[in-house]
Amino acid sequence: MRASILIVSKNRKADLVKTLHCLNSLIDQSQVEVLVFLDGCTDASHELQNELTWVKWFVSNQSIGASAARHQIYPLANSEILIGLDDDAHPLTKDFLFQIEELFNEYTNVGILAFEEIKGLFESDDKALEQSEKIKKQFLCSEFVGCGFAIRKSVYMATNGFPIWVDIYGEESCVSIEVLAKGFDILYTNQIKVNHRVDKEQRKRNQQNYFRFEKQLKNATYYFLVYYPFPFKKIVKL
Repeated sequence: MRASILIVSKNRKADLVKTLHCLNSLIDQSQVEVLVFLDGCTDASHELQNELTWVKWFVSNQSIGASAARHQIYPLANSEILIGLDDDAHPLTKDFLFQIEELFNEYTNVGILAFEEIKGLFESDDKALEQSEKIKKQFLCSEFVGCGFAIRKSVYMATNGFPIWVDIYGEESCVSIEVLAKGFDILYTNQIKVNHRVDKEQRKRNQQNYFRFEKQLKNATYYFLVYYPFPFKKIVKL
């Protein structure tokens, strides 16, 4: 396997179907595997197992949280390149796998690649790309966004993995700290772009950003004080 794509989903069947159909049009299934963890879904997402048999399905009848679900399936991947996507995010870069391989080969100390996230609902991928960064950007950073990234499996397995005590929001920060502590780098690159298909206006109306910030702050504070009392940041221009 050249790469493993890993997705956790909970009660977002329509979003998941769209993401999987997008991936199916971009990958060679003989070279890329897709692992999906259904986290206590009650919206008939489990029916997709019979429709999309090329996907490797993992199902929990009880919700254990996105981070704990990732903790379970990431070690089960069969390739050195692990690509994490949200169930409502898909690559806009058609040759994203080639770009990932090239960057990992060029920067041997990079453990994680953080992709450019383009938020919003668009009529087409071309419309989404119109909102992307036009000037090439590449720099070392302190963490990554979970909706679109790649990590070397050997680096991931050198850490404690996604924490099982986090339900959602903030788990990426925990992995980032451990990766940096192991001496590896995190590289942001806009050579690889993903459309995170979130309705930004709806989120504002539902005050989801406040809930997200509350969870991130609580989880990050707990991690810093209990698990890693001397955190550090590493932001260096290449």
